[in-house]
Amino acid sequence: MPLKTAPATRAIGVFVGACLLAAVLWLIAAFQFLYDPPQATPHRTDAIVVLGGMSKERLPVAQKLQKKLGIPMLVVSTTGLAGNAEGDALCDEESGDSKLVCFRPSPLNTRGEADALRGLIADHGWKSVTVVTSEYHVMRAGTLIEQCTSAEVQMVGSQPDLSAGAWLDRFVVESGGLMDTWMRPECSSH
Repeated sequence: MPLKTAPATRAIGVFVGACLLAAVLWLIAAFQFLYDPPQATPHRTDAIVVLGGMSKERLPVAQKLQKKLGIPMLVVSTTGLAGNAEGDALCDEESGDSKLVCFRPSPLNTRGEADALRGLIADHGWKSVTVVTSEYHVMRAGTLIEQCTSAEVQMVGSQPDLSAGAWLDRFVVESGGLMDTWMRPECSSH
């Protein structure tokens, strides 16, 4: 009898070991692409876009880059949600500013923003845009936006202040989101 349980125990050990190895490899990849994503050195573009959510973190980065690089247009995604209060307030206060474009995506998510940006880029004739979002969101948002336009898209990540548990949550959510963007491209023909 003990001989029959050894192969089963070994198979379970191999399975558990493979699962642990896969989890470690995923964590390394998630850290590389979501915590410290590859980013180009920002340069002047036709517009700088702040994606919705976390505007307290993202908007100051966009405004600083806009000023530093002399980017003529600031584009802000509005959501009406608590996490986007600063961006929404800017759009409410500065609604007559010709250097500010505000838009509300539909649906109210990154896919909706990518589709809305496709129209804004075409309407304004922009050849290049800088998009500011949280570091963990750079790869997925950049992939979606690049699926929707032939304009040059330069992604810039703002640094969120998250706990280790919140980072792990972002790793899971963004990994799933990335798989979704690759399996279901947003704007398959631009």
